[in-house]
Amino acid sequence: MPKEYVLREGPQFTLISPSFKDGDVIPRRHTCDGDDVSPRLEWEGQPPNARSFALIMYDPDAPMGTFIHWVIYNIPASVRSIPEGVQKEAESLPGLGLQGVNDFGYLGYGGPCPPRGHGPHRYYFALHALSVDSLSVRRPATAAKVLDAMRGKVVGYAVLMGRYQRS
Repeated sequence: MPKEYVLREGPQFTLISPSFKDGDVIPRRHTCDGDDVSPRLEWEGQPPNARSFALIMYDPDAPMGTFIHWVIYNIPASVRSIPEGVQKEAESLPGLGLQGVNDFGYLGYGGPCPPRGHGPHRYYFALHALSVDSLSVRRPATAAKVLDAMRGKVVGYAVLMGRYQRS
């Protein structure tokens, strides 16, 4: 069974993208077949006691097991969206938080890029509302380290899922 990177604790709130609806195909622009830029993400309805957020994007359908595509943490509580095209290879994103390492081996967003002919994959954007201002994570920050640091601090969560298949 693939590992899940959603801590379903506290109330669920809403995470959307203007680029695609929950369950729909992720546009080529946001994949390795296109410009490979991160999609804009927006959220609302988060718990009032949220003091920061953490986002993990992952593919549970990868042939070798769950594959991490993006990690951002220490997102300030005042932030309600992540812009399209977040800078890659930058750990610190002023006003937005810190990026961790994806399973491609670099900092930042790595878009959907499933093996050709390998059915559609699901890509989950899991946003967690946290009860702390920041997480202390040993660098390089990975999804597993961020997930471990979040345990016991999640006060709500939101999930957006998109699909992608290469022909």
